[in-house]
Amino acid sequence: MTNSNKDKTVLVTGGSGFIAVHCILKLLQQGYTVRTTLRSLSRQNEVKDMLKVGGISSFDNLSFIEANLSDDKNWNKAVEGCEYVLHVASPTPAIKFKHEDELIIPAKDGVLRVLSASRDANVKRVVLTSAFGAIGMGHKNRTTPYTENDWTNINSNIPPYQKSKTIAEKAAWEFIKNEGGNLELSVINPVGVMGPVLGADYSHSNQSIRQMLEGEIKACPKITSCYVDVRDVADLHLLAMAHPKANGERFLATSGDALSMLDVAKILKRRLGDDATKVPTKEIPNFVLRIAAWRKPELKMLVALLGQYMQASGDKAKKLLNWSPRTNEEAIVATAESLLKLGLIKKIKK
Repeated sequence: MTNSNKDKTVLVTGGSGFIAVHCILKLLQQGYTVRTTLRSLSRQNEVKDMLKVGGISSFDNLSFIEANLSDDKNWNKAVEGCEYVLHVASPTPAIKFKHEDELIIPAKDGVLRVLSASRDANVKRVVLTSAFGAIGMGHKNRTTPYTENDWTNINSNIPPYQKSKTIAEKAAWEFIKNEGGNLELSVINPVGVMGPVLGADYSHSNQSIRQMLEGEIKACPKITSCYVDVRDVADLHLLAMAHPKANGERFLATSGDALSMLDVAKILKRRLGDDATKVPTKEIPNFVLRIAAWRKPELKMLVALLGQYMQASGDKAKKLLNWSPRTNEEAIVATAESLLKLGLIKKIKK
């Protein structure tokens, strides 16, 4: 398998990102030739350092190209000669924005930019990294697990990030339907992504583990989430890339039952011993969080998740693609252990 894959070039967009670097890792391990985009080529060594942590020693099959999702420049070059494209990158807007369009427009335009270039270069298939946020938001009185048949209700009061992911994914499917030509599309919708951190650039979900370990979170908000290991998300991207049955399908990447933040804290307490001394053991009342959000706008997204039903099903990927993810507990513990191993947790005074 390894030798036959060397002749196949795969583009991974946004190579410095948490999911993207794990996708690159898997592709190199399976013998593919990999090209990846960066907004600045000054980050090449950072990506290589993360891949070294993941066990890669040779970079002969890896190349970099500078490309930005908000600019047409270099995208035709980026996809040239590629059999597959993993579009993992997401535009990174300012944390504080004046209007939701500052999130929505770059997300949508970026997806269409990559799909257009891929179609024109005769790429066989694009795998788009969407999110659970495009499936499970804006639904009232939900009592059954979310599946790939569900879409977030963008007409309800939902956070701009989830709205942007929904609009971008819908735009991708519309493009394939109306303008895609022979281009195939598969979509991955991950829930909260945990798992081994390879460097200082890692996901928002992992930040919550860091905050717990450092004692930054004094009490847990009463919100729940499903989780998945980043290694399994990367596996699912590769399955969706090459499996004939994955064309035209979306796949929820999730493992096990939804966990409250307090459940996550209890896992850390049970598995990490002295390293978890600062992990919270209590929940914060909803009204206290709502009051705090008036002073700290970044908490508003948490407030929007209070009381939300968040259970999702990963059965489709398991049945159709034979995907076999790790447990959510294994993913959570792997996050914590990697943060500690790489020295990314401030020293805890015991």
